[in-house]
Order: sequence, then C-alpha cells, then structure tokens
Amino acid sequence: MAVSLENNAPHQVVIVGGGFGGLYAAKALNTANVNVTLIDKRNFHLFQPLLYQVATGTLSPSDISAPLRSVFSKSKNTKVLLGEVNNIDPKAQQVILGDEVVPYDTLIVATGANHSYFGKDNWKEVAPGLKTVEDAIEMRRRIFGAFEAAEKETDPEKRRAWLSFVIVGGGPTGVELAGAIAELAYKTLKEDFRNINTSETKILLLQGGDRILPHIAPELSKSAAVSLQKLGVELHTHTRVTNIEDDIVTFKQGDELIEIASKTILWAAGVQGSGMGKVLAESTGAECDTSGRVIVEPDLSIKGYNNIFVIGDLANFSHQDGKLLPGVAPVAKQQGEYVGKLIQRRLQGHTLPPFHYNHVGSLAMIGQNLAVVDLGFIKLTGFLAWAFWLLVHIYFLIEFDTKLLVVFQWAWNYITRNRRSRLITGREAFVEAKTVNNSVQQPSGTPL
Repeated sequence: MAVSLENNAPHQVVIVGGGFGGLYAAKALNTANVNVTLIDKRNFHLFQPLLYQVATGTLSPSDISAPLRSVFSKSKNTKVLLGEVNNIDPKAQQVILGDEVVPYDTLIVATGANHSYFGKDNWKEVAPGLKTVEDAIEMRRRIFGAFEAAEKETDPEKRRAWLSFVIVGGGPTGVELAGAIAELAYKTLKEDFRNINTSETKILLLQGGDRILPHIAPELSKSAAVSLQKLGVELHTHTRVTNIEDDIVTFKQGDELIEIASKTILWAAGVQGSGMGKVLAESTGAECDTSGRVIVEPDLSIKGYNNIFVIGDLANFSHQDGKLLPGVAPVAKQQGEYVGKLIQRRLQGHTLPPFHYNHVGSLAMIGQNLAVVDLGFIKLTGFLAWAFWLLVHIYFLIEFDTKLLVVFQWAWNYITRNRRSRLITGREAFVEAKTVNNSVQQPSGTPL
C-alpha cells in the first residue's frame, strides 16, 4: 500500500504511543506540512529509565513525567488525543478507539513493551515489574513498607523475611534497583529505626546468564559486579527462578535448588511487546517474534504496508549486522526521528536509505559515585562514569523545568544522603504491616 501524495489536504499522520519513539517522531514533523495526531492512553510522557529512582524514593513521579499537551503546546500541527487504540483497519486506513475512528495516511505505532514472566503470569502479583508510574509507586510501597513491617515484627525469622529483597534480572533495571536498595538499607535508613538494624538487610540479585549487564563490555560488567558486592548486594549468576509462592523464592543453580523467604520480590528479567503487536498481526498479517515484537522492514515499515511503521521497543529490527537492536531510549529516539524525516522525504517524492542505528553507548548507575559507561571508544567506571550518567539522563529529560527539579533533587540527595520521596501510598499502604503475624514457611535447601 502506497503513501498518499495528495496535495489538496495536509497529510494525516497518526502516532500511537507517547514514549520516546512517538515523541521524537512528532517532534521531527513539527514544521512539516502534515497534520499529526498523537494518541496515548496516558496524558504524559514518562522517562522510564528513571522509574527505579521513583521506586526507591529519590524522585517523585512528576519529576520524570511531562504532560504531552504541554510538550506540544507550540506545535500547531500536532493534536493530542487521550485514549486507547483497540484496533486498526489498514484497508480503510483508520485507527479505532472504542466508538471513535481516526483516519490516517501514515501510521506510526510506538507502544513499547510490557513485562514478561516467561509463561509464569501468576508471579506478576507477587513480583511486580517496573514499566509504569503505577509500577514504581507499588514497588516503592513494598520496599519502604517492608522496613516498616520489620520494625513491628518480633519474630526473628519473620523479620528476616521482611528484610530480604530478591531482584530477578541482572540487566540495567535490576542492577540499578539493587544498588539503590543497598544504599537505602545501609546508608539512608540506618538511623531511622529503633527496633531493627537495617544493615542486616539482605539483597539478592539473580541473573540467568554468566554475568550481569551482558550488553556491555565484560570488564565493565565485572567492575559493576565488584561495586555491587562492595555495597552489600549478593550476586547469583547462572541462576534460574523456578517458583515464587507463599513468600518463598525457589531458584536453581546447577543441580541445586535453593529457597529463600522474602516478602519483597522485584522483577526485572524480561520484556514482551505490547498488545498492539497482536493487533497489527491480526489486522495486517505482520509477523511477530516469540516476544511479541513486530518484525519490520529496513525502513521500519510493516511488510506489505509501507505507510505503517513500528518503532521503539515494539519493533524487531535485525537488519543491522543481523543483531536485534536493544530496547533502550536512544534506539526509539533515533527511529522516531528517522520515520519523521522519511515521511517528509516521501511527500517530496524522494526517500531515505534504510534506518541505521548510531550506537551512542551503554551505561548503568550502581550507586552514589558508582556507575559504568561503555561508549565503545572509551570505557568509564566510578565517579567519572557516574557524572556522565547524570548528564546523559538530564539531557534526555524533556521539559526544562523538569531538568531543573531533577538536578536540585540529585544535588540535595548527594549532599544529605537523604531521599525525600519516601511516601508509602496506595489503597493497600498498610496491608503488608498487618500481615506480619502470618506464618512464613521455613526455607528448606541451602540457605543463602
């Protein structure tokens, strides 16, 4: 299906998803002779890489969010709609939101990814992941609620379960969560409680592969592991979780099954494409991989539909060195910009070469003054890497006032070693504390 080149009316571009991909696609079309409709079920853009700082009390949700209408208030060709896309009619070129229909000439789908529990979806309730603001608030409730419950618990075994944190997945999110919780337990909170010694907290990071942060150079992965261990995190590689039930995590190392009692289990192990992948597969015949990501052409379009693009975490793009591009913000940003430029070139009767991702490096925060940065031509650790990590994340924040707030919060936290956003909120804010008298099964097998 060809892109319409009619000149009697502005070209209609519909973008589904206000993450990095959708946001930068719309920005690339800011001055083009097109009408842009950006649809998202949330009214804000979320900076997902800093969600773990919301979960651990460093930042508040508003610090890493920007209202979409505010972002595009001066983009007169851009309209924002709040809603959830239920279906797509590629023949009629329409996006369907419940009873509402939005026509398009070009469609860009950038709805990201969700958690993957590898077929164990019943673990979702007991081991939350970290993709949304609600996820971060729930995780924050569980983390700080665990310390509060431990303060009230008199049974040593039950208290130990409250002070045991298990993080599944050794990628950037898992590493950053582990480091942040370690700093909370061993530094920030150590003077705040009277009945517990937060230094007795146990933090386990479980990784299925042979090393954490497998996407960066081995020497940096090793450096990150050493830094985490110095912070007090127990690392377990070659480890596969086999069951999570009744506050017991069971995992396998070699031929050995190990169980540990933990009230706070956090998931950072896998992702799968959003539900829009299935919608596109059913409506266009697009092929998806085993993780639900849509396999795209070299120009990020769907095979057979050169006016439908899939970008960001939902796209399976493996046309560059045969390797699948990682699900990180720079990839989505570059893809959004590319598609925006490609649409403009097509309307002028031209085209662009296939998309090519310019790798800008990989990085991960471990703790205060501790990070790793892999730029290819240079590798950084320690304070320099930490400072670089701060600069990069400030650069990617969208709104200027948000950048100022985050800089202030980070500076305050650095000076005081305090975390001001430690609110325990939600309808079930005190449920965990009420269940401290429930029996906790004595773990069998080899203790950690």
